[in-house]
Amino acid sequence: MDQMPEWILVACPPRFLPFRRFPCWFDSISSRVVSLQLVNMSFLWKSSNSGATEKTLTLEEQQQKIDELRKQLGEPSSVAIQGFLSDASILRFLRARNWNVQKASKMLKGAVKWRASYKPEMISWEDIAHEAETGKIYRADYKDKLGRTVLVMRPGLENTTSGKEQIKYLVYSLEKAIMNLTDDQEKMVWLTDFQGWSLGSTPLKVTRETVSVLQDCYPERLGLAILYNPPRVFESFWKIVKPFLDHETHKKVKFVYSNDKESLKIMGEVFDLDKLDSAFGGRNTATFEYTSYAEQMKLDDKKMQSNDTGSDASSEASFYSGTDSPKHGDGEAKA
Repeated sequence: MDQMPEWILVACPPRFLPFRRFPCWFDSISSRVVSLQLVNMSFLWKSSNSGATEKTLTLEEQQQKIDELRKQLGEPSSVAIQGFLSDASILRFLRARNWNVQKASKMLKGAVKWRASYKPEMISWEDIAHEAETGKIYRADYKDKLGRTVLVMRPGLENTTSGKEQIKYLVYSLEKAIMNLTDDQEKMVWLTDFQGWSLGSTPLKVTRETVSVLQDCYPERLGLAILYNPPRVFESFWKIVKPFLDHETHKKVKFVYSNDKESLKIMGEVFDLDKLDSAFGGRNTATFEYTSYAEQMKLDDKKMQSNDTGSDASSEASFYSGTDSPKHGDGEAKA
């Protein structure tokens, strides 16, 4: 087989071997089109399972896996990381690795090292306020019908060039979205509007860094991704990938077009249309307003600080120094 461009290898996990047999077809697609698609979808893939059917465990078996993984982790040396290593968090990493304790342990230790170095819980509104000015990412003031937090993403409104700062704002938004999840929910909805988006909106290196953070450090957090008015080539790409994904994975991605009444029905199924933005087919005419959103985020910062014990998570770096952490360069992403 001829050697493929690097961007195709990024787009195609190793187990999708049939998918890799179409280099000529993909040569006609811009690498940035596929790379932005990855931001929204590639972290849904359970890349370590190699296509294996996802296991179903009883609650007792799940608890046994949790206990086994905790033994491998040992005792964390900070209260901050101890809070991160809840049973629910450990379960997400186990599910992401199809209940393989060894693989989940490696993944979780890497995520802990990343959190110890990056300190996502310490990012404040003042650190990223400039990134939020256009409303390119924000937490909606409504939830879906299942009560899940909604993150609105508008890549066409990108207003900065620093990949490092862009990823910091994404991480900040994720942390605040997770903080606002109800006790009975652990997943969120991503509502992505492609109005104004162009091929140059997201550099490939930034995209790869973003995917790495999402996949390695926030597994099993996406409940649904709605792509609103995406380029048609996105859906063509998805139709090729879809046969190689399990049902639970591919049903998380929905394509909706404002000029397609049938696809618009999805919005009414997922959201209360009285609360949904009119830009997405809802009846709520309110739009993103930077000043009020800033006040809301500052309140979230205070809530997170009140939950913080003040312990320094950096002490965990030495505890997990013998494992490979996600190669995120301490949050450095080169644009």
